Amino acid sequence: MSYRYISFNEFGGPEVLVVETAERLPEPNQGEVRIKVQAASINFTDTLIRRGIYPDVKKKPPITPGYDMVGVIDKLGAGVTDLKVGQKVAELTIIGAYSEYNVLPAKQLVTVPENVNSVEAVSMILSYVTAYQMLTRSVKVKEGSKILIHGAGGAVGSALLQIGAILKLKMYGTASVDQHDILKELGCKPIDYKSEDFVQVVTDSEPNGLDAVFDPFGGDHFKRSIKTLNKKGKLVAFGAYNAKTKMDLIKSFLRVQIWNFTPWMPSTKFYSIGAWHKKHHDWFESDLKKLFKLLSEKKLKPLVSKTIKLEDAKEAHELIEKRGLKGKLIIQMEN
Repeated sequence: MSYRYISFNEFGGPEVLVVETAERLPEPNQGEVRIKVQAASINFTDTLIRRGIYPDVKKKPPITPGYDMVGVIDKLGAGVTDLKVGQKVAELTIIGAYSEYNVLPAKQLVTVPENVNSVEAVSMILSYVTAYQMLTRSVKVKEGSKILIHGAGGAVGSALLQIGAILKLKMYGTASVDQHDILKELGCKPIDYKSEDFVQVVTDSEPNGLDAVFDPFGGDHFKRSIKTLNKKGKLVAFGAYNAKTKMDLIKSFLRVQIWNFTPWMPSTKFYSIGAWHKKHHDWFESDLKKLFKLLSEKKLKPLVSKTIKLEDAKEAHELIEKRGLKGKLIIQMEN
């Protein structure tokens, strides 16, 4: 039996993404399971991997992108006894999720409640775990904590808003004007990033400064974010969207690390879900299960911009890079 997957044979723009067909399904080895993928999300990080500038992926092409996926177990490898065929599971794959079938280690998988939709479930993995861990583990916010969210209308930004609303935080968020109504519905004061100076708006509203700011942009944008914090506040950097090269990403990471050793500066931290997933998989599993529970209870509602077919991955990457989307782009498999 054949199956399809997306691959690229060289680093580059969206045009390098092609649909490939494998003539045989992959076979699970000892301790592995084969998964019939139902949904995989398309993330900005995938575009960095495709361009060859994402530091956490050392592999050279050919590469199948795809940072996270939800699917149903199709076959068990030898020695797997705590999972069963037909069970719905999730994983942060980093690469490999743009595929109709996948083989993964059983011990890495997180079970998904049967009453949870796969498209909504996959939205929890990267975006919501990132948001939840930054709020509760990187910062340890409390009810009433004052925070600023950059890119508040995006996938991680909207996750921060929804979780922040549950935790009863006082929130400010930068976004385009057409996203302001969504921010207001979640109790966030919107700031137009095009026409308003977020530093001025925040300092006028909170002269004593914020407790935390979440910034995915990198470079000099981090410098301005720090100006909104109080002395005990924390900058959590979780990306470098403005990066053009791998060196830009590395510089942003090093800048945050160096600032953290300067006692006159507010605390700074660079959050990487990939690194935490590898080092603290127990945290990842625990946090994702909490989010699945909130989703099943309808306390969370992921903002899905669009579902697409596997063969439309190239166009999806083009949309992601234009940065005009409201919420997640999801590949919904037809197999």
